[in-house]
Amino acid sequence: MASYPTKELQDEFLNAIRRGQEAVIEAVRTWVDTIQSVTPRMPSVQLPLADQLPSPREVVDGAYDFAEKLLAGQRRFAEDMLKATAPLLPGNGRSEQTAPRPQPGAVRPQPGTARPHAAAAKAE
Repeated sequence: MASYPTKELQDEFLNAIRRGQEAVIEAVRTWVDTIQSVTPRMPSVQLPLADQLPSPREVVDGAYDFAEKLLAGQRRFAEDMLKATAPLLPGNGRSEQTAPRPQPGAVRPQPGTARPHAAAAKAE
């Protein structure tokens, strides 16, 4: 769940995008009206098989239907990844007592010490 400041910023961002889109649509409407007023009517051109092509509305609907399905699938994937990795997140029951113990004889680096570089280790 997004916190309030994050949601507020998202809403502002979405509103700014929408205002920009509305300005573009209004500019295109003005442009179309201007073009229609100064150009003569052109006769309709019939292309072979044109009636079998999808309409612009069908193309847009199909593209957004696909995008919705894709986004829903990505969300399910992200949610499943969160569920799968939840045991590794802090506060989900995994602590120092339940963390795997090193094997006997394994060397554990002391806190605050750096591992020697491989080249330095070979030189020794």
